[in-house]
Amino acid sequence: MRLRPEQLDGHLASTLAPAYLICGDEPLLVQEAADAIRAGARTRGFTERELYHADARFDWNRLLNEANSLSLFANRKVLEVRLPSGKPGKDGATMLEAFLDNPGPDTLLLLITGKIDSSGLRARWAKKLESTGVLLQVWPVAPAQMPQWIGQRLRQAGIRASDQAVAILADRVEGNLLAAVQEVEKLKLLVADGEVNATTMSSVVADSARFNVFNLVDRMLEGDAQATARNLRGLHQEGTEATVVLWAIARELRILAVAHEAIFRGKSADSALQEQGVWQKRVPLLKAALRRLKPGHIRILLRQAGAVDRAVKGMRVASPWEELTSLALGAAGSPPLVPDSLRLSLADNR
Repeated sequence: MRLRPEQLDGHLASTLAPAYLICGDEPLLVQEAADAIRAGARTRGFTERELYHADARFDWNRLLNEANSLSLFANRKVLEVRLPSGKPGKDGATMLEAFLDNPGPDTLLLLITGKIDSSGLRARWAKKLESTGVLLQVWPVAPAQMPQWIGQRLRQAGIRASDQAVAILADRVEGNLLAAVQEVEKLKLLVADGEVNATTMSSVVADSARFNVFNLVDRMLEGDAQATARNLRGLHQEGTEATVVLWAIARELRILAVAHEAIFRGKSADSALQEQGVWQKRVPLLKAALRRLKPGHIRILLRQAGAVDRAVKGMRVASPWEELTSLALGAAGSPPLVPDSLRLSLADNR
């Protein structure tokens, strides 16, 4: 059986399967699903819990031996296995299939993994678990769905919030579900009448978005001008040195410039980026930026970065943060107004 997270409570209210697989990369939702299953198991007499961390050296025979070793008078037990990779290997798959072939009434298997792709879910052990027990896929909450998700959490907490208040909270937490839940708990304590408007939300909710230079350059490379501006503003407010921000932006621009030259000479985008030491996980992000930012545009941005550097060092009378904003938004694809001081500096260096 395959369930969505919102269907789990209804399922547990009526039955308990012999095995559950929770897979996904949203820690809060995974944790809440696992907590609900453990609670449902306790109400049915599963009072003991054995926890296993299945790394590359894990002996899967331990799991099967534990399942088969319960005596007549032993307590019912949850066998919880943490498998971050989602890949049990040949031995693990064999042991899981053996358990699922004959699940005992006094043991419950709770397997918690990271995200498993569609090919992994077609593996025989996964298909057997889905047919014998419950497969629960946890998906991250998309940005467009965040206000709706937060609104539901507020209602569950007995808080009535205006649409504008919900939008403010969604903007502040920037997809951080744990931070959103913490803010909802705070509101339960601070709002006596259960009513929250935009003014109240702005005054009591902390800014939980994590502003750092790595987030900034990623949003910039994605072409998200609004998030780029928000991250840059947060870095400024947090007291980050303008030199650090400029270094991070200029570094990405130089990588793109060199990659464009390599592609012009006939190399693929993947090999060009790998030669620049780009991590495999970030290659798609840089490839998208290469498609969006043409070589001439990048050359202009690098000249602009040089002018910003002179402002940061006091060699020009200009606001470094104002010009950093112009540079970052230009790289993100937005056509910001170029400060007069920067326009003059660029003209002087043609």
